[in-house]
Amino acid sequence: MEVITTFLSEHINLIYFIILSVFVGVEVIGHVPTVIHTPLMSGANAIHGVVIVGAIYVMLHLQPDDIAGMVVGFLAVLLGTLNVVGGFVVTDRMLEMFKKKK
Repeated sequence: MEVITTFLSEHINLIYFIILSVFVGVEVIGHVPTVIHTPLMSGANAIHGVVIVGAIYVMLHLQPDDIAGMVVGFLAVLLGTLNVVGGFVVTDRMLEMFKKKK
């Protein structure tokens, strides 16, 4: 318990920043009109390429015997890839709606 209180007291500014970021994020996302919500989300999913690159970078710098780190890194790469592909699929489906039908 003493370790937790020490950690909290040393990083109190970061904790305040995270809490404030959550509130700001909820307010910003809550005021997005429904019409542009899906295009914004598909674009945001594509940004998860950064997660993939970061996970690969971290995995390259792990010790070979760090199995837990490798598993978490693999899951990050897998889930990030699924999110990127999903973002492009949703974007493609939206663009199909605007094409003229033959």
